[in-house]
Amino acid sequence: MRIQPSHVLMVLSAAAGVSAAGAAGRAFTAADLVGLARISDPQLSADGRWLAYVVSELDQAANKRRSDIWLQDLTQKSAPARRLTADPANDTSPRWAADGNYLYFLSARSGSTQLWRISPRGGEAQAVSSLPVDVGTFKLAPVGSRVVMSLDVYPDCADLACTAERSKQDTAKQATGEIHDQLFVRHWDSWDDGKRSQLFGAVIGADGRLSQPVALSAAVAANVPSRPFGGDEEYTLSNDGERVIFSARLANASEAWSTNFDLYEVDAAGGGAPRNLTADNPAWDSEPVYLANGDLAYLAMRRPGFESDRFGIMLRERSGKTREVAPQWDRSVSTLARGTDGKSLLAVADDLGQHRLFKVDIGSGKVTALTGDGQVGGFTAGPRGIIVTQGSLVHPADLYWLGRGPATRLSTVNDDRLAGISLGAAEPFTFSGWNNETVHGYVVRPHGYTEGKRFPVAFVVHGGPQGSFQNIWNDRWNAQVFAGGGYGVVMIDFHGSTGYGQAFTDSISGDWGDKPLEDLQKGLAAALERFVWLDGDQVCSLGASYGGFMQNWIAGKWPDRFRCIVNHAGIFDQRSMYYSTEELWFPEWENGGPYFAVPGNYEKYNPASLVENWRTPMLVSHGRNDYRVPYTQGLATFTALQRRGIESRLLFFPDENHWVLKPANSVQWYGEVLAWLDRHLK
Repeated sequence: MRIQPSHVLMVLSAAAGVSAAGAAGRAFTAADLVGLARISDPQLSADGRWLAYVVSELDQAANKRRSDIWLQDLTQKSAPARRLTADPANDTSPRWAADGNYLYFLSARSGSTQLWRISPRGGEAQAVSSLPVDVGTFKLAPVGSRVVMSLDVYPDCADLACTAERSKQDTAKQATGEIHDQLFVRHWDSWDDGKRSQLFGAVIGADGRLSQPVALSAAVAANVPSRPFGGDEEYTLSNDGERVIFSARLANASEAWSTNFDLYEVDAAGGGAPRNLTADNPAWDSEPVYLANGDLAYLAMRRPGFESDRFGIMLRERSGKTREVAPQWDRSVSTLARGTDGKSLLAVADDLGQHRLFKVDIGSGKVTALTGDGQVGGFTAGPRGIIVTQGSLVHPADLYWLGRGPATRLSTVNDDRLAGISLGAAEPFTFSGWNNETVHGYVVRPHGYTEGKRFPVAFVVHGGPQGSFQNIWNDRWNAQVFAGGGYGVVMIDFHGSTGYGQAFTDSISGDWGDKPLEDLQKGLAAALERFVWLDGDQVCSLGASYGGFMQNWIAGKWPDRFRCIVNHAGIFDQRSMYYSTEELWFPEWENGGPYFAVPGNYEKYNPASLVENWRTPMLVSHGRNDYRVPYTQGLATFTALQRRGIESRLLFFPDENHWVLKPANSVQWYGEVLAWLDRHLK
């Protein structure tokens, strides 16, 4: 489908090959990366005057990040943004009341996470809730004073006090054995504690205090929002505030191998049982959005069990008739919102190496790109235009205003931090990959780049595998840190990557080791031929998750190409991985069924079967709390390397999950990785 052009936002585009600070600056480091401010969650008041957003900054002494809410008056061109909250506790999730008189937010300043509010015109924050349990997420009704919240509770407790008391008892008990009758016994980085996230409705009184919450989703045995990453995008209130729509997957015996989320409707006041609106679709339905006329838009997949299926946009009319909007647009939408004109939707999707914001006309299905190169994070729409956060390979995210003319930059949260630092220019390229199909990639120039000089190469393989190392500012695998270490960075969006059509994404399922490996081999060769400053004799390969699997696969299938390998959280043995991971729908879809049913499919691409071919030095890293790829996979990789007598090192984090998140750990990880590259390439 042809994408209609519009005024597009250019944010230090990798295609433009620009550097944020110029070649004369110092190198960018991991310490610089964790020290940057991160801007997120922009929220416009209904009249478009006030813009609230979250800025998180490093608290080095506490070895964590803390968040504050900032505010900007968009009617005053010269008025700078101001910090609206400055409590030592985290303040997050700003949401405007319908009349704009108050900004509501979540804060732990009282000792637990509760709902607070503050006037944009000044004054002290006021506690709205004082519940005996933490508030997880919340959403305000478009009109009136109703609020919907998610709370973690024991399903068999009659009230919130019961959950609070039982939590205390569980903490104090001496016997520590836990009983589980079904999967998920653990998920992402935590064990099941018997609680569920459920929706509750309440009303905010004239005094600004919350009424007694009423259970809304308890009759549906599910976590709402979903765990571990679901948020308030998974539920919404009708235009009159009288009904709630939420997305839920039943927490029954098959939950660990199911992707069947349905949309349920319930009275916002708590009357009656929830009604399943999408029971006819056995796949994923989520992100409900009410339109101005009362119709319901939402995202839906078609294939049960496939978490990377295309999310299409569905429209359910008030009559109950349902159709797909823009069915010929072959992109998978990650975020959906209502447009300000009442006739369109706003959608974010991967697109040819970018993560763009689109406008989708509901009637015609016409799709218009509103942003150009770069990565859109959060966005918010108002009567004066759209505010987005956007970054790229060569600059962290800032706020931009998309009005009727050229985009206007609203924030400069990291300009002082980046002053005097040189960031490497980035450039996209394409080549003929598997089956002579076009494959996309990026290179990033190293610090100290000069014409006529050659530089060693960090060849970085993305995870997923249905993901993309696109034109984004990555807070974990940041290309500029490798470039700052003096390495040219090469990244390939091999078959299976997102943003190039669903057929391209589908092509990796059942074929983890052939098409992607061929693309990586041809992509590296194409980059070396095109960018003569890359030293093809000095290359190390790096990757995490599926990218870590690929490092083990490369060790067995392409063992003489690289001087070294870095493998974070990579799969070593497909059989033990299947029986110890948590989300079973993922390996079952990728391999065509459970291991016990189709063992040959798993063994076809099993790195453990190729250890006899291994000979490349490898750095292995893993986190103890990683339940997606359990740390025993990393330990097994290290065991194989040591037993084979191959130069190797294990970096183990007892307090990290599938990702390395703590600031000091991130700096340590980059330090070890760059030292490993230096040892073998310099």
